Amino acid sequence: MTSQDLFSSWEEQQAAYVAHRENRFQVMLDVLGLHCPADLTVLDLACGPGSIADRVLSRFPRARAVAVDHDPVLARLARSVLARHDDRATVVESDLAHAGWSSALSGRSFDAVLTSTALHWLSPGQLLEVYAELARLLPPGSVLLNADHLRFGDGHPTLRRLSAAHDADVQKAAFADGAATWERWWAMAARHPELAPLMAERERRFADRPPQPHAPLEFHLAALRTAGFGEVGTVWQYLDDYVVFARR
Repeated sequence: MTSQDLFSSWEEQQAAYVAHRENRFQVMLDVLGLHCPADLTVLDLACGPGSIADRVLSRFPRARAVAVDHDPVLARLARSVLARHDDRATVVESDLAHAGWSSALSGRSFDAVLTSTALHWLSPGQLLEVYAELARLLPPGSVLLNADHLRFGDGHPTLRRLSAAHDADVQKAAFADGAATWERWWAMAARHPELAPLMAERERRFADRPPQPHAPLEFHLAALRTAGFGEVGTVWQYLDDYVVFARR
């Protein structure tokens, strides 16, 4: 299996867990097109294999992207995937859970920060720190877009039940059509000749990272305001899946 095959399998796997995933990306790219210059520079935060950066660079031929992740396996795959964009793409490894992670960006300036299905791995305190560090990093007028499942809490039991049922239906159909589960995808990655040697390092880096409680939408909006973003809201929602917007 080539790196591109593995990336395609990742895209199918993620679409199984995130209904209407492509709609998320479409909205994010539309916001960039409406708000940012044609030669924009984008930070793909917790980039995985480069899904966002690849879409940004494909849509905006004068754009540049810096993709950041702490996972050595996904960062290596991102380098392979984004190589087709030549020097417009840079992949950096840095740990968002540690203060000062942005020093790995070497003082670059960004017009936008995009992230998808990633920041829920952070604790609420770490999430607030990441937003605060981004607020210090970004120039006035830049934007942040965070696409993620932001689960309904106890005050919305019906919406929580409907969202969970919809997720289950989407996953059942996708897996029946051949999409890989999360576990199956990682088993395939472990057999890839370039990625297999990085698996032990991946295990080491994430050995002390237990699952975190999901922060609801209200926490994200409040944390962004506290961090220093002046205008916050949402630009897309499907059940409990949102694209959160913040303007510096």
